[in-house]
Formats: sequence, C-alpha cells, structure tokens
Amino acid sequence: MPTPTDQLHPPVLPTGDYARYKIILGTLGVVVPLLVAVLFSFPNLFRIPGAQVKFLPAVNAGLNSLTAVALLTGFYFIKQKNVLAHRAAMGTAFGLGALFLLSYVAYHSQVDSTKFGGVGAARYVYFFLLLTHISLAVVTVGLVLFTLYFALTGQYTKHKAIAKWTFPVWLYVSVTGVVVYFMISPYYT
Repeated sequence: MPTPTDQLHPPVLPTGDYARYKIILGTLGVVVPLLVAVLFSFPNLFRIPGAQVKFLPAVNAGLNSLTAVALLTGFYFIKQKNVLAHRAAMGTAFGLGALFLLSYVAYHSQVDSTKFGGVGAARYVYFFLLLTHISLAVVTVGLVLFTLYFALTGQYTKHKAIAKWTFPVWLYVSVTGVVVYFMISPYYT
C-alpha cells in the first residue's frame, strides 16, 4: 500500500526494471575511486603541457563549502517534511559534488601533490583529517549514488535508511575538504 509520501511524491524514474540503473551506479561507485587512484599512481599519465589549473584548489574548496550548505539545507527541509525543497537542495548538492569531482580530477591530473609543511600538532591534525577525508570520500561515492538511486526509484524506506549514513559521511567529507584546503594552501607553489 502506498504511503502518503509515495502518493504525493512519485518516483522520478518511470516504474519498471531498475536493474540497469543499479549496475550503472554500482559500476560508477567502484570506477570513480579507482580512476582517482590511477591519477595518483601515474601522475604524468594525463598531463597536458602548459595547462593552467593553479586556481582550482580554491574552486574546489568553494564547491565543497557550497555542497555542505546544500546538504544542511536539504536536511533542514526534510525535517520540515518539505520533500520538494529537500529534492532541490539534495540535487544541488549532487550537482556541486559532480562539479567538484571534475575539477579535482582536472587539477590532480596536471599538478604534483603538494607536500604539507606544517610541524608539531598541526601536522598530526592535518594528516588525521586528510586520511579520514580520503577514506570516507571513497565510500561517499557509492553511498551518494545509491541514496540517489533509492530516491529516484521511489524506494523511500531504503532511501531514508541509507541516507542516515550518507548524510553525515558526505557532510564530513565536504567540510574536511575545506579544512584540509586551508591547512595546505600556504604550501602551494
């Protein structure tokens, strides 16, 4: 029996066999982190001589900041039971996250990684934040894709269950991305 939410907010994707969407999203959830790993393992593979990308870390921090705002806005709206505004905010967060990923890949395909020059406690804080940020960012890709999948296919019970994990992890990754940027930005050359 359809819930009131199902009746007011039908699935975005037409009803049918969603297996192909699961396969596409599952593949993306694995391939995207692997491609980023390839970038770091083979840093000169995609290098374009003369590419000007030094401005992108600041853009990435801005995109992460806006993503965090969109996530918090979406959370607020769903707590208010404003599903349409929630959808808009979360769609915005997804779009900003996708733009971030493209910008991140563009930057790291052209520039060697910057070494953090801080010392003492700042060094420990930086590497703790960086390691947790990277580890959770890998997981976030799959979580976000499947949270989106369940929403688009009208599987709201599953969407709500996975969103309880996706939201805090994605928010942490977005916020720590900005913090890591500000900690390492003095060392960019």
